[in-house]
Amino acid sequence: MTRQIVTIGLDTAFQEIVRTLLEHALPAVAVIDPAGRPVGVVTTADVITKWEFHGGADLPPFLGSLRRWPRWHKASALTAAKLMTTPAPAIAADTPLHTALHQLADHQLPQLFVVDDQGRLAGVLTHHDTLRAFHRTDAAIHADVERRVPGTITVSVADGVVTLDGTLRLRSFTDHSVREARHVPGVIAVRNNLAYLVDDLTSHGL
Repeated sequence: MTRQIVTIGLDTAFQEIVRTLLEHALPAVAVIDPAGRPVGVVTTADVITKWEFHGGADLPPFLGSLRRWPRWHKASALTAAKLMTTPAPAIAADTPLHTALHQLADHQLPQLFVVDDQGRLAGVLTHHDTLRAFHRTDAAIHADVERRVPGTITVSVADGVVTLDGTLRLRSFTDHSVREARHVPGVIAVRNNLAYLVDDLTSHGL
């Protein structure tokens, strides 16, 4: 997450919005209310509606796709309040990374705004930020995996690939250990060499 946040207000003028996007090379910028809560977002796609429909001078798209109507209305916007897309794509600060990634991908978003427990903007999460999760040393990954799995398991890590060796009493314990290892940030893959004494999953019809 990036904590150095660029924002605009509801009354920010159109030209100032363009300058902000260009100067900071942003795909989108958060619109915040006086309390610092994100209430919307202005994207480059929102801005270019001004050119697409010539500032709203073009006739409404009666025969065009219904998806053009919101863009046509944005074309006459003079401030962020009229130009922004709502609601702002936001997540809580304690949202798991994989959940945030699902939202970015499912909604094809360039970024998510991270808010604190009072709904105020605390940071911005982009796809580039999430790459840092993979930029970890093998030693750091090794330490995290060892904390998550039973002490009888031998853990080794090479280039982000975790190998688990050992024998556990129950098959469910081995499956759980593999899942735990896969959830450690920076893990590329898990090689499961674990053995078990009792297949408690099959015996219960699982």
